[in-house]
Amino acid sequence: MPRTLQSHLAVGQIIGIHGIRGEMKVAVMTDFAERFTPGSFLWIEGEDAPRAVVAARPHKGYLLLRMAGLETRTDVEPLRRRYLLIERSQAAALADDEYYEDELLGLQVVAESGQHLGELTEILWTGANEVYVVQGAWGEILLPAIAEVVQEVNLVQERMVVRLMPGLVPALDDEIGAGE
Repeated sequence: MPRTLQSHLAVGQIIGIHGIRGEMKVAVMTDFAERFTPGSFLWIEGEDAPRAVVAARPHKGYLLLRMAGLETRTDVEPLRRRYLLIERSQAAALADDEYYEDELLGLQVVAESGQHLGELTEILWTGANEVYVVQGAWGEILLPAIAEVVQEVNLVQERMVVRLMPGLVPALDDEIGAGE
């Protein structure tokens, strides 16, 4: 049975506080920057209603965001590490080879050669590309989310097939031909 998809999608995460006037430092997790336009609405994880975006500006690779009803540092402090969300119905259509994070989390990851590597448990957002964290019998494996590595994503079968590059799983290097 397929995983039940969430009713909301994360578009950012509150990672800190900036100043004393309720500005939050946000790690952006979307390609659609218009989500943070003043006047748009976002849900804060754990809250019952969305809040309006009051102001947004880039700052040192992050976004500084002010939201309605959050006027002081004290208002924002308890929100650290929470996600900023949109309703799934607001999600933009993606290309055939693109997926939302919650569609990928929980997939079983298998090497082309058939080895079961484990479960995709986390996605790290780096500057160049995302990195998939896989937990399994081989320990923690960090897979770059690039076309050379990710060969197939099958949401119906809940699995991802990957081509292992030498060094990603040293115990399997001989099987993938790294020693040749």
